[in-house]
Amino acid sequence: MNLWLRLIAYLLCVPWRPALALPDEASVLRFRAWPHDLDPSLHINNGRYLALMDLGRLDVMIAAGLLRPVLARRWTPIASNVLIRFRREIRLFQRFRLETRLLTWDETHVVMEQSFILEGGRRDGAVAARALFKGGIYDRTARRFVTVAELMAEIGVSAEAPEATPEVAAFLAADDTLRGRAG
Repeated sequence: MNLWLRLIAYLLCVPWRPALALPDEASVLRFRAWPHDLDPSLHINNGRYLALMDLGRLDVMIAAGLLRPVLARRWTPIASNVLIRFRREIRLFQRFRLETRLLTWDETHVVMEQSFILEGGRRDGAVAARALFKGGIYDRTARRFVTVAELMAEIGVSAEAPEATPEVAAFLAADDTLRGRAG
């Protein structure tokens, strides 16, 4: 239920949030760890990270101006792969921010980096977790993924995909391997 409350709070703030110029700018959302975010070890549950990452990607879509065309065409965002590395725990009442940035893309999928960064206290600025995400926008009517070129055209952007860093290339190679093994 708390994610619905966070989503509602986010949507109420959207009119005052700045626009996002893709591919160069990052989305930044600020949170606090609440009791319902915690697992029995009293730090944020690993599943909660993934749920909060959904809000970060939603913010990218809305702040970049993609929400209207996505809703109008009844397209749907699809997660393809996520790799997350936990580095430091986020404990009860700790403030943190989620930074979501576009790293690269191919014809139909984007790769984003999502970082959880602690705010305040002696660990201010420390990275709690960093994730790589691969996903796309699916057109259910046409039964295909929408090309990134189409999505960029919707927001008036024409840009070449940056070359994948070694980490991103390894992530994509692992994704290809796993996809090939899917039954």
